[in-house]
Amino acid sequence: MSDERVTLSLELRIALKLASNTAFEMRHEYVLLEHVLLAMLQDVDVREAVVVCGGDCEELETGLKGYLEERIEKIPDEQKSRLPEQSLAFGRVINAAVGHVMACEKGMVENLDVIGEMFRERHSHAVFLLQGQGVSRPRLVEYVSHGRPDLPDHEDDLERDGNPVRRRPKKASALESFASNLTERAREGKIDPIIGRVSELRRVMRTLCRRLKNNPLLVGEPGVGKTAIVEGLALRIASGDVPDQLRDVDIFGLDMGSLIAGTKFRGEFEERLKGLLKEVAGHEHAILFIDELHTVIGAGATTGGAMDAANLLKPALQSGELRCIGSSTYAEYKNQILKDQALARRFQKIDVSEPSQQETLEILTGLRPRYREHYGIDFADAALETAVKLSSRHLRERFQPDSAIDVLDEAGAEQALLPAADRRTVDALEIETVIAEIARIPAKEVSANDLERLQTLAADLSAQVFGQDLAIERVVRSIKLSRAGMRAVEKPIASFLFAGPTGVGKTELSRQLAACLGIDFVRFDMSEYSEKHTVSRLIGAPPGYVGFDQGGLLTEAVNKRPHAVVLLDEIEKANEEIFNILLQVMDHGTLTDNNGRKADFRNVVLIMTSNVGARELDANPIGFSPEGSMADLRRAVERTFAPEFRNRLDAVVHFASLTPELIGLVVDKFIREASVRLAERNLRIELSDAARDYLTEKGYDPKFGARPVQRLIQNELEEQLVDRILFGDLASGGVAFVDVVDGQLKITARHGE
Repeated sequence: MSDERVTLSLELRIALKLASNTAFEMRHEYVLLEHVLLAMLQDVDVREAVVVCGGDCEELETGLKGYLEERIEKIPDEQKSRLPEQSLAFGRVINAAVGHVMACEKGMVENLDVIGEMFRERHSHAVFLLQGQGVSRPRLVEYVSHGRPDLPDHEDDLERDGNPVRRRPKKASALESFASNLTERAREGKIDPIIGRVSELRRVMRTLCRRLKNNPLLVGEPGVGKTAIVEGLALRIASGDVPDQLRDVDIFGLDMGSLIAGTKFRGEFEERLKGLLKEVAGHEHAILFIDELHTVIGAGATTGGAMDAANLLKPALQSGELRCIGSSTYAEYKNQILKDQALARRFQKIDVSEPSQQETLEILTGLRPRYREHYGIDFADAALETAVKLSSRHLRERFQPDSAIDVLDEAGAEQALLPAADRRTVDALEIETVIAEIARIPAKEVSANDLERLQTLAADLSAQVFGQDLAIERVVRSIKLSRAGMRAVEKPIASFLFAGPTGVGKTELSRQLAACLGIDFVRFDMSEYSEKHTVSRLIGAPPGYVGFDQGGLLTEAVNKRPHAVVLLDEIEKANEEIFNILLQVMDHGTLTDNNGRKADFRNVVLIMTSNVGARELDANPIGFSPEGSMADLRRAVERTFAPEFRNRLDAVVHFASLTPELIGLVVDKFIREASVRLAERNLRIELSDAARDYLTEKGYDPKFGARPVQRLIQNELEEQLVDRILFGDLASGGVAFVDVVDGQLKITARHGE
């Protein structure tokens, strides 16, 4: 009787049980619709619906009881213990109600759903009695949707039993019920002013004044100000600053949620939308604004049906009866709207790009009086500048100006939580605090000045990466040149090729560079991109291929983290097609994905690492200088990478092999990092000089750099510590003192130091 995805409400189950009991007590062979309706009249909601729709519950009960007692045959006495069965009509109605609820994705069948489906049984006496009381299916549907039916105007003056019927309030129009008048809101001062966006606003007005296809569609990332442009148009209309064709125009913002809400029965949504479109067409100066236009595709469609809101809109858009403004994001425009070409061609696409930092600052400056009035506090110029700068850097998943406005708003709300006497002007410090909380990063990383970081960058890197002072110097010099504005603005901050043997610090320098600059670190292992078809993983699959709608890994990573160190590890293993797309990145600082979106690399430090030439460095025979081996390395790089690729690099940075003295520093670093990890257990590691020399000597391998040291510490030191930390004498913390006894590492637990 019911589908596993649909349940029967408690009231319906009670009514069905009561109907079965009534049929049994009256010695009827079948449970009829009349039994069901009689049982449902015990439900308060059903009685209210009957009364509101013009019926009389007492008369209805009397008619049902009379029909059941006088017209329905009773079973013989010898069969009176037999339980009644469901009639065919009973089964059809219940199944139809379940099917309707499934189509509406409502999930629960209620009494009124069943009564609504009873009207399909034209020969049912229950339906005859309902219609005799004035209860019809359209009235019941109207009651379910709005709480009362829409009676014809002449019924207001009818009399019942000699008494005039109480006049019902006139039903609100479809525009009033399902849309808001943005122009009226603008006249009432309820809309924030629009700052900038002059060209986009002019394009919208120009499109609206066209003879054909006068329906603009604003497409842009979430938060860039698509809705604000429409609100800005409403402000202009309210002030009269528009062409004559747009004077006295009312812009109605459609609320798709309200339009769909409560539409239980088939045809009701279509009736609502057609009524709305009819009102808009009849309004000489009405423009319908559909925010998130992609939501109309599939809206209101029943299971297996093709008629949705989009198909109902098309005829009105084509005929010119309806002027409509839509908005959508790039992703939804591509995934939803472009797939319905008949809908897409009826709109004129207008791209709304993210504003620059300077434009965002102008927007915040224009909105400052509104926030000053709302919170009763002032916002300093430094707060606005900091909000724009830091939100662009740390809140990368959001777009401007929405991101900066949110930060400013939250900083004001933070002051509003304080007592009035403690509130103060919002300055840069308050903005930094809010950014740190939202982005979940330490406040010191937010507040650190770029110039301060650059000043100490070389020293900070040298403290983490040993023996590569020349490489560090070249990297720092290139970054300082970019920060000083002495490089082309369209290029990335810097583009490097790190070449040298494995384990000497190429990847580590990249990681530490990101940490010292306070930006993200994004790594790609290029050995995964050795085949030609894998290029599509970086920039997105072409149309018609799997993953076309998902974008590329590289472009998406840079779009989400525009301030980052991007490491392409072991670049020589990548397919040659990847080098072609990197040429564009290094030359123009942009990369276009499969959706046509441009990823901005201008705030990216692009680093590629390679082990090319490692063999040349290893082969240093007696009588030949290291300078000769470095020359061999440079020649190996030239053989591997094309001239046009090398010519676009800021520097090819050569890394030298590590010496035994440097391996000792690496040992100290790894032990220090292990102690930091164990600090939460109140435990630290100390090495004796002998243990340090042991790890240095045994871990030194000029071919593999620092990695053998890491493995040695893991195998001979950390594995000894595991059980003692978990279950032994170091479980409560202390100092793990490491020494060498009989040629082996020995750990002694010390407490109270």
